[in-house]
Amino acid sequence: MSGGTAHFITPEQAGTLAGLFRERVHRSADAVAYREYDSDTAAWREYRWEETARLAARHQAALGAEGLVPGDRVAVMLRNCRDWVVFDQAALGLGLVVVPLYVEDRPENSAYILRDAGVRVLFIEDAEQWERLRRTLGEVPTLQRVVTREPVADTDPRLRSLAQWLPQTGEPFRSGGMDPAEPATIVYTSGTTGRPKGVMLSHRNILSNAYASLCAVPAGPGDDFLSFLPLSHTLERTAGYYLPIISGATVTFARSVAQLAEDLQIVRPTVLISVPRIYERVHNRLRAQLEESPPLVRRLFDATVTVGWGRFLHRQGRGPWRTSFLLWPLLQRLVSRKVMARLGGQMRVAMCGGAPLSPDVARVFIGLGLELLQGYGLTEASPVIGVNRPADNDPASIGPPIDGVEVRIGANGELLARGPNVMLGYWNQPQATAQMIDAEGWLHTGDKARIENGHIYITGRLKEIIVLANGEKVSPADMELAVSLDPLFDQVMVFGEGRPYLCALAVLNVDVWRVLAEESGLDPEDPASLRSEAARTAVLERIARRLASFPGHAQVRRVALLPEPWTIEADLITPTMKLRREQILEHHADRVAALYEGH
Repeated sequence: MSGGTAHFITPEQAGTLAGLFRERVHRSADAVAYREYDSDTAAWREYRWEETARLAARHQAALGAEGLVPGDRVAVMLRNCRDWVVFDQAALGLGLVVVPLYVEDRPENSAYILRDAGVRVLFIEDAEQWERLRRTLGEVPTLQRVVTREPVADTDPRLRSLAQWLPQTGEPFRSGGMDPAEPATIVYTSGTTGRPKGVMLSHRNILSNAYASLCAVPAGPGDDFLSFLPLSHTLERTAGYYLPIISGATVTFARSVAQLAEDLQIVRPTVLISVPRIYERVHNRLRAQLEESPPLVRRLFDATVTVGWGRFLHRQGRGPWRTSFLLWPLLQRLVSRKVMARLGGQMRVAMCGGAPLSPDVARVFIGLGLELLQGYGLTEASPVIGVNRPADNDPASIGPPIDGVEVRIGANGELLARGPNVMLGYWNQPQATAQMIDAEGWLHTGDKARIENGHIYITGRLKEIIVLANGEKVSPADMELAVSLDPLFDQVMVFGEGRPYLCALAVLNVDVWRVLAEESGLDPEDPASLRSEAARTAVLERIARRLASFPGHAQVRRVALLPEPWTIEADLITPTMKLRREQILEHHADRVAALYEGH
């Protein structure tokens, strides 16, 4: 990585996101912009800035032929790849508003977003994706064109393959004439209702956030980002796509999460942006392997982490120098480098956001020598609000606010943020916008926090919002209300904070359970029936039907069926019949642990 910030493109120089792309092409035309795996040749292929711009210009010609005008919405539903970037930049350069969609989302939810945003052009992967979406797209009257990366055998008049849709050439890439304050994208995020809300982010919102984030944790032309979080995730889009354009770094698109371990070895990235779940998986694998190792190996690993953590605290000015530090070169050779080699061996910095990172996991990786920096934000903030710096890193915190962002503690200990990164508002939802952003421009995060020595420490949530391990947010109360409309359920509680998936505890109505049990060939009077696989499967199917209108990540994967109701006397519900969530989880700790066994 080259030192300093001279190679950065400032928001003033860029103007807009398309202006940023144009300026990077001008400065670095022959440098490698993107790298991805070509399955046809079974090899990794590099793409330079100039050729990427030429392809974006062809996309602009194709979009122009659709009769689109500035402000029209177009959507992209691709896995991470160069075509995602090209389509995005082409649309932004024409003043269009890009709506990102998750590839794995439920078709009904995708159709809702397309309909709500009034999308006119949709870019998807292939025939498999088309088949999943086709039956719901009739509910989107504005949709005039569906472009597929791969040819699809279908007579739908809206359908075109990318090869058919793109002209052979295009005019030079266009990026002028837009107001930086205009919307660049509408990102749908889960709210406290079952339906997602569209977060409107302007060019200025995202540019200011990406630039300030880069100033906090610098990167440069010598860096290689490995991109695997979905680009529909605002953290990946801002920090893993726009930020590298500002800095002149290269982005390599991972083949898949399943192949991430292998890609780390091949690509050997210097920067990784991830959610806690990835670090937790590596940590859990390490611990599992250590359990099967001789005691000497376990002691050596623990000693390496202890010494490495002590060295980290000393560098941060929060711990003394110790004679044990003299052992570090040996411990690094025997343990640290071998573990770091699993991440490619060249990792300079690893960012973590989207959900809280376990302090134990952070301590292990930092102790092994990884520069692991935790940050915090939300889609409505473009998304970064605060992040730890290499020279000022307290893993228990989410760091100081980035430049240009003000923070303060409001009523009930709520963290408030204000700055150029705060969204324009929710698409077509002025009331929800007013609830989120007050008259003075403060964004209400819904998280409780304290601020000490300039660092922000998240201490809890005002609202009952679950944040999964991948950063997705769900409202358990909304899900529980939907499930409880089925007479089978007398009581139900959804949980999964920091976990890879949602689970539920359920108390069934005796009469309805009797009917369901007999239909499933079970004895309703036998308590063992509630623990049977047949019962769990039947109940999960009914839960899924009640949650059909919720986003794909807001689905219950496992359920425990309980024989006794929660009562006021047992201190499991309040006098107003509200669930005492922590007490219920503690009361059923064994059942909860079993639901996440192996994860």
